[in-house]
Amino acid sequence: MGDRASRRILPGYDATDAAGRAPGDVVLEARDLSVHFASGTTSVDRVSLSCRRGEIVALVGQSGSGKTTLARTLLGLQQASSGDVLFDGACLERKRASLTAFRRCVQFVLQDPTAALNPKQTVYEAVAEGARIHRLPGDERELVCAALRKAGLNPPERYLSAIPQELSGGERQRVVIAGALALDPEFLVADEPVASLDASVRAEILALLLRLRSELGLGALVITHDLGLAWNIADRVVVMFEGRIVEEGPVEDVLLNPQHEYTRRLLSVVPTLDADQVS
Repeated sequence: MGDRASRRILPGYDATDAAGRAPGDVVLEARDLSVHFASGTTSVDRVSLSCRRGEIVALVGQSGSGKTTLARTLLGLQQASSGDVLFDGACLERKRASLTAFRRCVQFVLQDPTAALNPKQTVYEAVAEGARIHRLPGDERELVCAALRKAGLNPPERYLSAIPQELSGGERQRVVIAGALALDPEFLVADEPVASLDASVRAEILALLLRLRSELGLGALVITHDLGLAWNIADRVVVMFEGRIVEEGPVEDVLLNPQHEYTRRLLSVVPTLDADQVS
């Protein structure tokens, strides 16, 4: 289990697809970012983080570590107390027009697809909604069908008139991802994207994220408490504890040779990643 190819054994994904693909330029970045709340608590404490095109970064930590607040701040959904968020090397402006353009390029994939989808909307309406908001040119039906294909919902015509209750959990999550893909984003931020799914479906969604990386060069910041998930899909791991980044680096380096006690504690509940078992 000690090499990159062997750890990416997921249904429908060939690890050789990513062979030789190197991450691109930095697309999303935090510089010395802090978030303090009115209660006096600090959720994010002087964090610096960079994410590159075509790179999957796993942001790992237990509940309360600050990882979701950091992600929301990166997306412009939470106001930073100090520090900067940069997109394509420029500081993110708080003006509405700037944030709207930014959020088309950096799409948020929510944890719970049932909550993310309007139960009264068809799949077509759910996927088309973002394209309408951003007034994308072209044939809307073709755009929706293309996004559904990219998300692995084939043939797309089968799903257009369905409502969320008629779909499985995995299909609902694919619809959420298709809604993001319809905007042709440069990067995804995914908050616990498989936490609500059973094990077999989890693997399929992780494989989808890897295929999007290989086929579209689409990078992602994946927020998770699960180092096993990070092992399966991440190029780089960032570990957060009490609002700070305590360890980061290539996934094999961090998970097979952890330097921080908190990382070792997280690994202790993932026995398959025990370095003594790695050949």
